[in-house]
Amino acid sequence: MTAMSKIKDKITYKEAMSEIKITVAKIESEEIEIDELSTHVQRVGELIKICKKKLYETENDVMAILNEIQTDNQA
Repeated sequence: MTAMSKIKDKITYKEAMSEIKITVAKIESEEIEIDELSTHVQRVGELIKICKKKLYETENDVMAILNEIQTDNQA
């Protein structure tokens, strides 16, 4: 199991968004040293990918449910 898949399995969308917001605020307020910036930006990139994946999966789930409801109503 890769480090990225471990992160995906353990973090919720809400937690990922919270961490992104905190990191962005730290960057904007210049709390993060330049030597650490790339590490933080890389982490935010990973979190964004996780959020996008979760949103995509949720959208697909919702569409499947709506299609099922529509099909049931037509029967």
